[in-house]
Amino acid sequence: MRSVYVTGMGIISALGIGVTENRSALLAMQSGISHSSHLNSLLKDKLPAAEIKEDTATLHNLLRYPGQLFPNRLVSMAALAMEEALGETAYQPGMGKMGFINATSVGGMADVEDHYTELVDPSKSEAAINLLGDTLDCGHCTEELARHFHLARFIGTVSTACSSSANALMYGARLIRNGVLDGAICGGADTLTRFTLNGFNSLKNIDRNPCKPFDANRNGLNLGEGAAYLVLESEEMMYASGRKPLAVFSGFCNYNEAFHPTSPSPEGEGAYRAMKGAIEIAQLKTSDISYINAHGTATINNDIAEAIAMKKLFGENMPAFSSTKCYTGHTLAAAGAIEAIFSVFNIRHNELYPVLNFETPMPEIKLLPLTAVKEHTSIEHVLSNSFGFGGNNASLLFSKYA
Repeated sequence: MRSVYVTGMGIISALGIGVTENRSALLAMQSGISHSSHLNSLLKDKLPAAEIKEDTATLHNLLRYPGQLFPNRLVSMAALAMEEALGETAYQPGMGKMGFINATSVGGMADVEDHYTELVDPSKSEAAINLLGDTLDCGHCTEELARHFHLARFIGTVSTACSSSANALMYGARLIRNGVLDGAICGGADTLTRFTLNGFNSLKNIDRNPCKPFDANRNGLNLGEGAAYLVLESEEMMYASGRKPLAVFSGFCNYNEAFHPTSPSPEGEGAYRAMKGAIEIAQLKTSDISYINAHGTATINNDIAEAIAMKKLFGENMPAFSSTKCYTGHTLAAAGAIEAIFSVFNIRHNELYPVLNFETPMPEIKLLPLTAVKEHTSIEHVLSNSFGFGGNNASLLFSKYA
């Protein structure tokens, strides 16, 4: 079974464009959560969100090589992150079999929402309606990006709600480990939409203030938008491409508990099984884990279920943990890949990023998240959790390259 290495990363979030801006904001404990400027919603002034400050046209114009890319928000965000992840490397056929696994949960819905009246207007041409309708599909972004970046050998789209890009990374790693591919660029993108803002609000899952992960007085999440991609390679492809390893993608596991469409098992069974499975696949012990980037949405049910799962797995030897969703908001399908990149930051720079807004421990279980930046500390192995609707639980494990 082949090892899998992270050799490239690209990201855009409410913290900024690129790995440098995102890491700087995390170290400064600077949140990207504010109020939306671009989303056309009656709720945008009432519900805080982590929105990328640039409008869609600006994002598209920031691309080094825009080519014929469809200029919508989702594709432009994703292409910016992929440009950074791939860098100047051109993959030649002799280097090996390269794939592309993309993830999104809402697809091009943000743009379709703004053009809905055109879609239902019988006076509009069928071609125009079809063009707008095509962008809604989750696979449209994947096909646009695959064509633009010449990644046509093996492409796939994953849509499992909040665990989507974590599962995309897992799928790419499995293909590499089993010799189907030699490398893959994996990740995901999601934009803010009226549909998701109204939907989560109807579930009473959005806090009207900046979110408070793992706090006794947490009252819901803040939505965000973003895109992140990681380049995964086998050792053979890494030597052929000349790229250097940033970390080892050493373990992963998906466990679907199917407890409820929108709520986790109160005992945290899915979270426990996913974390345990990732550690076992990496052939490590729980005592080897240096840090957990928790799913930590700050919703009432999710945080306590995840805390119970961590306590059950690690007992009295609980590693440091926190959630970075109080910086980026919950970026849905992009969250797993964004937090995977943050996990690589942890390992490469030996630093940890705390939760924000924490005041009161949860009374049900005595676990305290990290509340201050921790630097100059040895970080060897990091777990990153992403748990989606329907009980689709994914846990990724990244390790330092020796």
